[in-house]
Amino acid sequence: MRQLILWSVLAGLAFVLPAMAEDEPAPKPEPETYSKAEIVQEIERFFGKGAKGLGEVIEKTFREHGEPNAYIAGNEFSAALGVGVRYGKGTLKTKSGYSRKLYWQGPSVGFDAGGNVSKVFILVYNLPAVADIFQRFPGVEGSLFFVGGVGVNYLQSGKTVLAPIRFGAGWRQGVNVGYMDFTPEMSINPF
Repeated sequence: MRQLILWSVLAGLAFVLPAMAEDEPAPKPEPETYSKAEIVQEIERFFGKGAKGLGEVIEKTFREHGEPNAYIAGNEFSAALGVGVRYGKGTLKTKSGYSRKLYWQGPSVGFDAGGNVSKVFILVYNLPAVADIFQRFPGVEGSLFFVGGVGVNYLQSGKTVLAPIRFGAGWRQGVNVGYMDFTPEMSINPF
């Protein structure tokens, strides 16, 4: 009797399971990167609509690096007279919904002078884990792409690439070499 009931249940499942598989499409995995449209929307919300040159800067970064898997939105201050410093704070956001505050600082050396205060939107490419942002990202500034008050340069550590897009007030001109050191707590030591 038990075998007959078990056999009936298994036979019924053989008809039901294929029908369920055909009726319900498999859920598509959520993309782990931000599309260009999503980034444009976030940047316009952050900088405000109509920032001159912003579209060209975004096109360039997407053309060269594709879709980012995280971004940082924040503010920074920098100053230099041959030797420079940079301090900033912002919020890291990942496509999966994770969000956390962080800070950055860093020195620079080069042929530049001036100071500026900027809003910064950093596109983050190939970040394997959130904890991997807390390190130094070296780069060269001055070879940046600059259109209508909006500039971008690239910093890289391993496979992770950062593309800070800056829009601000002040004047800083020249070429320098330095790094951005990301930390979970604020530090006045730029090294």
